[in-house]
Amino acid sequence: MEHSKFLVTGGAGFIGSNLCEALLDKGFFVRVLDDFSTGKRENIETFLSNPKFDLVEGDIRDFDTCMNASADVDFVLHQAAWGSVPRSIKMPLVYEEVNIRGTLNMLEAARLNNIKKFVYASSSSVYGDSPSLPKIEGKEGKVLSPYALTKYTCEQYAALYTSLYGLDTYGLRYFNVFGRRQNPDGDYAAAIPKFIKNLLQDTPSVIHGDGMQSRDFTYIENVIDANLKACAAPPKYAGNVFNVAYGGQVELLSVYEELCKLLNKDIPPILGPPRKGDIRHSNADISKAKQMLKYAPAYDFYQGIKLCVAWYKELFENEVYAKHI
Repeated sequence: MEHSKFLVTGGAGFIGSNLCEALLDKGFFVRVLDDFSTGKRENIETFLSNPKFDLVEGDIRDFDTCMNASADVDFVLHQAAWGSVPRSIKMPLVYEEVNIRGTLNMLEAARLNNIKKFVYASSSSVYGDSPSLPKIEGKEGKVLSPYALTKYTCEQYAALYTSLYGLDTYGLRYFNVFGRRQNPDGDYAAAIPKFIKNLLQDTPSVIHGDGMQSRDFTYIENVIDANLKACAAPPKYAGNVFNVAYGGQVELLSVYEELCKLLNKDIPPILGPPRKGDIRHSNADISKAKQMLKYAPAYDFYQGIKLCVAWYKELFENEVYAKHI
């Protein structure tokens, strides 16, 4: 892989920009395809002067754009998508266009451009209403949101592209990823960055439900490891999906309390009504990823949250908060 070229779709987003940074640090050529509908230019501005970095501004809903962006690259890390379960319930048509059609465009472009491996972001939301814990690939329930349905549909398309066309595809079911560059703003922001921002500003946060719902919070470095390992996986494992998590389980109230402790704050949260489409508990079995991808998550929740808090705190204290996030 020493001289390999990568395309990262959604490379200006939270996960995508962290992947770009890791790949550039290893000396790889990286091209980003992003329309900046959810990604931020600030996330990639430090890469623009790197001769091994190329930016293509465009929309994955346009097939010609996908073809041009994936030309002459070896690996595609497909992160471009619209996230958020609540927003998908309000905007199902947009999610179908971006997440499903956009992914299908990228799969077809990857096939026609003879891409070596197509690694794509899926989601733990595909497990839906399945009550079993831990979550095991192949034991999914009924999906609870348009977002979850789009991710499950993309998994099916990717598996077909492996079986019908021989394209090596690897689906990574992310479990509640958190870390540097995650956007804390807006109605659909993820819980951890939103909690941190509010605490830094001495503002209480709303926790939807009783706060006892649990998640397998996954630090960004573990996600980077999974993507790189998938690029090096044996072709016999193509067409599979893999849980990408640490394998833990932390309640939302415990997350909030840990953040208060790290930031030396005493601000009680506000308990609000539960949100439609949310699952109660989530915890991943990662044995399949460990076995087939040699995935080795190095950061548990508590290690990751300390690094995450330090990053946001530095931004806030240096008064560049608004510019970067």
